[in-house]
Amino acid sequence: MEQLPLFFQLKGKTVAVAGGGAPAARRAELALRAGARVSAFAPQLGDDFRALVDDPHFVHETRAPSAADMAGLALAFAATGDRATDEAMAALAREARVPINVADTPELCDFIMPAIVDRDPLVIAISTGGASPIFARMIRARLESTIPAAYGRLVALVGSYRERLGQRLSDLSQRRRFWERALEGRVADRFLAGREDEARVELERALDAADDTELAQGEVYLVGAGPGDPDLLTFRALRLMQRADVVLYDRLLPPGILNLVRREAEHIYVGKEPDRHAVPQEEISAKLVRLAKEGKRVLRLKGGDPFMFGRGGEEIEALAAAGIPVQVVPGVTSAAGCSAYAGIPLTHRDHAQACVFVTGHARSGGGLSLGWEALVQPHQTVVIFMGLGQLESLMHQFVAHGGDPALPAAIVENGTRPNQRVVTGTVETIAGAAASEGIVGPALVILGTVVTLRERLVPHGGPVSDEPGIFSNTHIPATMTPV
Repeated sequence: MEQLPLFFQLKGKTVAVAGGGAPAARRAELALRAGARVSAFAPQLGDDFRALVDDPHFVHETRAPSAADMAGLALAFAATGDRATDEAMAALAREARVPINVADTPELCDFIMPAIVDRDPLVIAISTGGASPIFARMIRARLESTIPAAYGRLVALVGSYRERLGQRLSDLSQRRRFWERALEGRVADRFLAGREDEARVELERALDAADDTELAQGEVYLVGAGPGDPDLLTFRALRLMQRADVVLYDRLLPPGILNLVRREAEHIYVGKEPDRHAVPQEEISAKLVRLAKEGKRVLRLKGGDPFMFGRGGEEIEALAAAGIPVQVVPGVTSAAGCSAYAGIPLTHRDHAQACVFVTGHARSGGGLSLGWEALVQPHQTVVIFMGLGQLESLMHQFVAHGGDPALPAAIVENGTRPNQRVVTGTVETIAGAAASEGIVGPALVILGTVVTLRERLVPHGGPVSDEPGIFSNTHIPATMTPV
């Protein structure tokens, strides 16, 4: 984030606008709507100012602004369309230490004007940092069509009850939970259906029934974050990520996903690496129980799916024994996500009618025991999680138990992420290829003839584009017929 989004309080303050055309008029109108007094500097005002000139808080000055005009300003806008004139206005504002916006000239701006969705008192601002105002307007148009006008009135209703709720519930987190229940339940349903009187009755009833003890009940959200691409998160995962008071996360989560957690939530790192656990699993489970018993909503955010080699089963056992409520949200497992983004289907009528998932990592101190006879069967795909550290040994065992050393194999490193890499070979060569390519993980190993389909789906053999899609950063020709 290169710019900090802020909302200025302009009520009763003075704003200067230089320019008499449409860009200046739009800025003057927004400032007036925000309660500011506006001084417009221009020899003449165009037709776009027609609705503004009779506003008692609007003044038209038919001269250029001076240094004296900058005194006491809250903000200044330069939108004359003449570069030299706008630069002069910007220089005056900076000398007076007044934040300045220069239309269509980001390099001269202290702040930029976002695209705005106005559902007063609900206001949404969208910005691209000046890189593409058109794109910001496109996003605004989408939001305008999906956010009901009644949302503004609903926000106003909530605001009118804030003081009463503060007297009823002293704890901030309890008040937040009350509003989440109200706004996700019958109060909002009735309000948005146009039955505002019924909504007020429901809100009064909920307020009378608000109970400190009930609202203090903690719970745990066991959420699968997928293999790395934030676009693969489920809607339910995003909703619970925005509710959490505290999040426990591991080393496989990229910043793009952690940034989607409620900003005020406490972050606790409990990352584990093969054979070097920052926090033992038993301690993680105990921490989940303790935090929930303190009345907190605890987000356990795990890469992939929590029940696919993610130790979610161990954590939920501990929580159930302690009587802690748990919500489990499945995530896109790394096997599905990484293989798809690498262009390797896990099953195919001509190659594999079965798919087997195994882990290459055992409990600390215990040996790895795999059903090799089942893994070496023909016409199937074998996906190995966390197998990079023992890859050479695993491939040796595969061949020793009857597996074909020439069976195609692939390693997908950082699957679904911008730095995804795919290395292919055979069971016999893949460990050496991983070492020579410097693969360090996180990585997924795929064995089976489905790997050869990558040559048809990804003819260039590697990532050549940053555009997202089913094959992530790998370009697929538009004329290709799906297999």
